[in-house]
Amino acid sequence: MKAAQILKQKINSGAPTLGVLATFHLWPGLIEIAMRAGADYLIIDLEHLTHNHEKVAQMCATGRMLDFPVLIRPPQADFIQVRLAGDLGPCGMLIPYVESVADLITVQDAIYLKPRGKRRPGGPGNRWTTDLNYAGWKAQVEDDFIILPQIESKAGLANVEAIARHSLTTAMAIGPYDLSADFGLCWQPDAPELAEAWKKIRSAATAAGKQMWVIGDSAELIKQGYSFICVGEPMAMVEGLLKQTVTTARNLKSRA
Repeated sequence: MKAAQILKQKINSGAPTLGVLATFHLWPGLIEIAMRAGADYLIIDLEHLTHNHEKVAQMCATGRMLDFPVLIRPPQADFIQVRLAGDLGPCGMLIPYVESVADLITVQDAIYLKPRGKRRPGGPGNRWTTDLNYAGWKAQVEDDFIILPQIESKAGLANVEAIARHSLTTAMAIGPYDLSADFGLCWQPDAPELAEAWKKIRSAATAAGKQMWVIGDSAELIKQGYSFICVGEPMAMVEGLLKQTVTTARNLKSRA
């Protein structure tokens, strides 16, 4: 799929590749807003909220028609959950709490048709392809499908090199908040243990010839050499900007 090909090329180029993770509120116009803002991708978060699946499928279809990458984060690295997310037609997935290659094999089974996997085509995702024979599905869906395994635990960190090397992995990813919780450091982002964990994930990705997806302050992350970045959650960003605008206006009034 062209949207996946476009995003892969941007990721692998090492140029700043910036997107958002939509968790709290979801509507089709968000794609247009992201595109007008110059974002490179959008991830629909189904890990923490169950958004209306027809709306999610509509957004995935809109992304495909506009060649704008729309990914999904399913609830977990579970065969049924990943297969159902794939039925909605994203061009890739951010997979939470990956702890081993076995988790990736489960994801692979849910993404690939037989003989490479165990997937059965179905749902709005079928509209991706010109037909449903294996060659068409493989070329138009599987070959460019993006998989970003999130490391969010000590167990995942222990297996990070093998996860990074796996052929299914497009780029490595981190879940910084959950990883901090697993370390008993929730939320202490500057803790030395977390800094070492970030370094280990990044080193594993680099050794495998892949990038690392991160979330946070884009300017600071780019200074640190990261390029594949999630700039935040749209509603949280709106709240932050609104708070800043209101505070500035009140301060101006108080000085008048």
